[in-house]
Amino acid sequence: MPTHPLWNPYDPPSAEEILAARVHPAAAAPAPVEVVPPDPAWADWYTVVRTRIVDALGDRVLAVEHVGSTAVPGLWAKPVIDVDLTVADPADEAAWLPDLERAGFKLRVREPDWEQHRMLRGARPATNLHVFGPGAREPRRHVLFRDWLLTHAEDRERYATIKRQVAGQGFSDAMLYNNAKAWVVYDIYENIFVADPDHDHDPHPRSGGAGPQ
Repeated sequence: MPTHPLWNPYDPPSAEEILAARVHPAAAAPAPVEVVPPDPAWADWYTVVRTRIVDALGDRVLAVEHVGSTAVPGLWAKPVIDVDLTVADPADEAAWLPDLERAGFKLRVREPDWEQHRMLRGARPATNLHVFGPGAREPRRHVLFRDWLLTHAEDRERYATIKRQVAGQGFSDAMLYNNAKAWVVYDIYENIFVADPDHDHDPHPRSGGAGPQ
């Protein structure tokens, strides 16, 4: 059965795995997860964040992308800018982390087993900065997802509806909120992979988990 090279199985992390990845768990003060109407200012917020990153790292920035829901005009979202940053080696934190910290970003998540992912938080505007290396698949997945939602209104509206419903459950942890909507993200990826003209992909339905099967 052919499988798209960017396919991942439906396997959201457990609450224990989420906690274990946090660098400073006590610093993550609970805050209600809020999904708000789309704001045209988000594009300008990203420009501010991108400038901050490039000014801090210069040519150590191999790639930077605005991803996540704030990168899709017309989509409801948490008012937090998601950015994927590619550096030569995320595991070599001494080569990039101190300069980003001086620029106001704080390391919050370290996941060596997941493509050496690191996640930093920034403020003014609120930012989740995801750091990967050149060979990582996840930034490519994020761009596919973003670009699909830009051009496929039905999935964009479905995603907005589910996000609002899940946020209405009263989550105070954004990563647990993400887990609760992971099923619809997986389903949209399935649509993307099946439609990709460059790769064969037979449907891989979810087994178990939340949401309609």
